[in-house]
Amino acid sequence: MDTNNFEESFRDRLSTVTKEGKRLWIYAKKPQGKLYNYRKLLSYILLLLFFITPFIRFEGEPFLMMNILERKFILFGIIFWPQDSYLFALMMLSFIFFVILFTVVYGRIWCGWACPQTVLMEMVFRRIEYLIDGDAPAQKKLAQRPFDFDKLWRRVLKHGIFFSISLLVTNTLLAYFIGIEELKTIVIDNIAQHKTGFTAMILFSLLIYFLFTKFREQVCIIVCPYGRLQGALLDANSMVVSYDYKRGEPRSAKKSTSENEKTGDCIDCKLCQHVCPTGIDIRNGTQLECINCTACIDACNQTMSRVKKPTGLIRIASENRIAFGKQNKRNVRTIAYSIVLVGILTFFVTLFVTRPSVEATILRTPGMLYQEPEEGKISNLYNIKALNKTHQEVPLQIKLASHNGVIQMAAGELVVKDQASAEAVFFVVLNENEIPEGKFEIELEIFAGENKIDEIEVTFVGKN
Repeated sequence: MDTNNFEESFRDRLSTVTKEGKRLWIYAKKPQGKLYNYRKLLSYILLLLFFITPFIRFEGEPFLMMNILERKFILFGIIFWPQDSYLFALMMLSFIFFVILFTVVYGRIWCGWACPQTVLMEMVFRRIEYLIDGDAPAQKKLAQRPFDFDKLWRRVLKHGIFFSISLLVTNTLLAYFIGIEELKTIVIDNIAQHKTGFTAMILFSLLIYFLFTKFREQVCIIVCPYGRLQGALLDANSMVVSYDYKRGEPRSAKKSTSENEKTGDCIDCKLCQHVCPTGIDIRNGTQLECINCTACIDACNQTMSRVKKPTGLIRIASENRIAFGKQNKRNVRTIAYSIVLVGILTFFVTLFVTRPSVEATILRTPGMLYQEPEEGKISNLYNIKALNKTHQEVPLQIKLASHNGVIQMAAGELVVKDQASAEAVFFVVLNENEIPEGKFEIELEIFAGENKIDEIEVTFVGKN
């Protein structure tokens, strides 16, 4: 890389901290351009989905809910119980591999385009700030000005709206955990009956308010581990927001006046730095603060258009593409990640599709010996626990598959209500002269109506 205007010292400090170690407040210039319009459209779609999903119901159940306290998880209207925890483990594993693969190939596009922190910060809170306080220069001037009536009403209005949005976000998140109906009940009820929940909601709202009014980009730089992980995940073929130093250097605000004074296309307007929400200079290369929001691309393209030069001085490209003009090639690591990811996703989909709608567990009652209900008969007592994952009541029947005998339910027919579990006890009665002495295995079949849902082997204890 041409180092005429390249300051290596940027890697020794954060862009949001001064030399004295104090917080350097970022006043990001309002972005404009084609990519920013695409980001707005995507962000509004994501925000709409976030706020309306708790109200969507499928077959009487929420479309999405993560009720940790009751260990009830609903995804796409399908209830997952603790017995389905292996599916969640596979889903999380698939997600981790997807993040790794996506980062290796496309960099931190997730951070700049779909991360909730970025979407809310850039498309909600910062846009409200632009509307009330003005663009970056006006915001900086207002911050430095002593308090007067104009500054007071702007601050009160802005922070009032910010806290209201924080309350809305908190209650929406709460609806994902307890359901919209339960949330409505809490909101309508007397606060005195929900002191703990109300206090937690206010504290969480204050946390969100703090994150988006004071902490802001520090979440991406300091708290989120993803930015630091990208150093291990990115390689020279990863697609990231890149400055074409081959074309842009040496920088100059003036056109060259002689053949010996050739300058690059970068006119050093610093607009790419002014629009950056984390305050970096992308011309210094890939940095952990960069979230690939592409605001600098729009700013640079507008400048290039004004000075009658080709756009794309800053663009989505790999280091190899910038340095050598080579097209990206699928490397071994990308292919390996892709194969593993497809394998895990295929396995997950298979398990998801073949997931039983009714599950049952049968165990011999511990501590109980055999019984002799009548001469020539031997019986054992068993417990059955069944879980119904469907939306209809399911009557269950137990049949002997391996021996001649009868099943005697202790409390009549076993019926499992929709989305519920049930337990029952039953006897297995066998002919004494048809069974061996001591312990042996018998096979039971469980039917839901006409459909056999499971086959279970259990131990039967006979006479010694």
